[in-house]
Amino acid sequence: MMKTLYSKFVVTTMLIMIGSLCIGFLMTNTYYHQVTKEQNDTKNVDIATNIAEYIESSNPVDLDNYLTTLGEIGYQIYVTTGEEGRFFGGEYREKTLSPSVIQHVLDGGIYHGMRDFPKETFVTGFFANELINTIGVPFSYDNQQYALFIRPDIRLLFSEVHTILGGLILVMAVLSLLAMLLFAKALIRPITQLTEATHQLAHEKFDTLLEIERADEIGQLADSFNVMTEKLQENDRIRKEFISNVSHDFQSPLLNIRGYVDLLKNPLLTEKQRQEYATIIELETKRLSTLTKQLLLLTSLDQSTRLLKREPYRVDEQLKDTVRKYRWQLEEASVQLTYQLDAVMYDGDAGLLQNVWDNLLTNAIKYNVEGGEIHIHLQQHAPFVEVLVEDSGIGMTKEQLEKVYDRFYRADESRTKQGTGLGLAIVKQIAELHGGEVQMESTLTSGTKVRIRLPQL
Repeated sequence: MMKTLYSKFVVTTMLIMIGSLCIGFLMTNTYYHQVTKEQNDTKNVDIATNIAEYIESSNPVDLDNYLTTLGEIGYQIYVTTGEEGRFFGGEYREKTLSPSVIQHVLDGGIYHGMRDFPKETFVTGFFANELINTIGVPFSYDNQQYALFIRPDIRLLFSEVHTILGGLILVMAVLSLLAMLLFAKALIRPITQLTEATHQLAHEKFDTLLEIERADEIGQLADSFNVMTEKLQENDRIRKEFISNVSHDFQSPLLNIRGYVDLLKNPLLTEKQRQEYATIIELETKRLSTLTKQLLLLTSLDQSTRLLKREPYRVDEQLKDTVRKYRWQLEEASVQLTYQLDAVMYDGDAGLLQNVWDNLLTNAIKYNVEGGEIHIHLQQHAPFVEVLVEDSGIGMTKEQLEKVYDRFYRADESRTKQGTGLGLAIVKQIAELHGGEVQMESTLTSGTKVRIRLPQL
């Protein structure tokens, strides 16, 4: 059976109250036995001695009347000659008293019954209404020796003020308990709402928001939950859009390949047509291959647990190798490339950064103009390394530049260029994974500048 937080709070509160009461009682009881008991005994010995001295010095005509008066004002009294005894005032619950104690007092001794009363764990001696829990002193009256045993009548000590204070404490305890229960209910209610909201999220209902306006930790938790929900909703939208884009980008080349394969089956095709269709199929196949590789790379980059394989290497040598690798594309596109590369040693993931230079250079070639130019600069600016790739290509508008890092985004003018729309997203993510940044400047028909800054560790 599941225990709710509210029931746990109620049970815990009750246990704390009961435990506090028991501990408080034990501590009070210990204090009474260690401190108050001795003081109480001394005080009552003084009272009993004064009473005995008054009887002996004043020699009242009616001893019984005097003792009765003392009993009525708040004392329990027992007077005995050893052979007979009389009680005055409040009734004792236990009237047993050892004859040796009586004889000890008659012989002139003082009986410290309150001080020597046995220690009890749950009932203090102060409330023990027993004859042995008294003070005993001797006195003489009409040439007769008496033993006087006396203790305050606890029942008469509790006045109206004590009753009011006792009632006040009881009412405070009850109201405090009720207030705590109501407060706990109000405290736990938003947690219940949060639990229900998480169940909704588990069923992919990302439009669930909490309406909890509080300034405490629960309010902060609710705000964090709402932020998380909005991010999940956005991630869900991006995921669905991503799946849609992937499906589209795979479906389009596959349909082209299928269509041109069907055309190649036509025996009446000329050799020129056959070569043209085969070239298109080859381009679409390369596009699928590139798309697959980039998707796998993005999946790897999206994993937050991915660790960079940092090692020192020459960035300038890597850039030169990249230029040599794409020399044939440069010649085919009639694009001139120049570079100015400082000898730079950088501690980074060479494999990932190779993807950055590949994407930047292929974009600069792909979106350039015939007879255009590309300039690559590599410089060491402590505390970072800067790579600048500048082309004289078709450029982009301001609106296109704002979306250039979105996955699968391709400007309208570039859709025929066999792009995947993932290159710059990969560039940005790899740079940020190294703690760096990407800056782009572009003007329509005037070219594009891409600046990569990587911090030196």
